[in-house]
Amino acid sequence: MHWTSALAIYVLFWFLAVFLVLPFGVRTTHEVGAEHIPGTAESAPHVFLIGRFFLRTTIVATMMFGLFYLNYVYGWITADMLDWSGVSRGV
Repeated sequence: MHWTSALAIYVLFWFLAVFLVLPFGVRTTHEVGAEHIPGTAESAPHVFLIGRFFLRTTIVATMMFGLFYLNYVYGWITADMLDWSGVSRGV
């Protein structure tokens, strides 16, 4: 696999991980027990730590990409294994 392809796939995994990580660890102002600030959504996080969010996202994306790359190298799951139509791939 060329390094640019690996980088592009990692970026895709990173953006997927953004949506996987986003709902975890979020506490609203109501859950914290603080007073609601008028003009903000009640579901908005009380404190959003962007550094912690990026770190968690990067860890999850790196683990997902690691599994993907190991599968690429060792061929644990191939395209032929996922062909449920019964038509074999002719090369």
